[in-house]
Amino acid sequence: MNKYIYELDFKVRDYECDLQGVVNNSVYQNYYEHARHEFLETTGNNFGELHEQGIDAMVARVEIDYKISLRSGDEFTIRLYMKRQGPKLVFFENLYRKSDNKLCSKAKVDSICVKDGKLTKGELFDDIFSEYL
Repeated sequence: MNKYIYELDFKVRDYECDLQGVVNNSVYQNYYEHARHEFLETTGNNFGELHEQGIDAMVARVEIDYKISLRSGDEFTIRLYMKRQGPKLVFFENLYRKSDNKLCSKAKVDSICVKDGKLTKGELFDDIFSEYL
């Protein structure tokens, strides 16, 4: 088992639910992205500031497995770890409902880094996340 390096708590808001009363599948991607951005902040970096420097971390691929549906008012935690795979930084994110610690969803997100519009070998990932890789 890989060790989680970051976790972030959330609460489902009413407007994130669909007609069936569960969180719409597309909302999970927003949750996962927010967790990654908040994790980046803990390293002293900001997504917007990096963009202003011509550096863009971009999602190349997302896989999400849905296990148990969340409902309005549910509190949950996203826990993540990551690995380098060639030029990619791969985030593994798991979403747990707080009331029973059940795994509701899991995601694998492949990220790439572009500098001044050109794909890099991901050196920025090594610099920013050195203590975690």
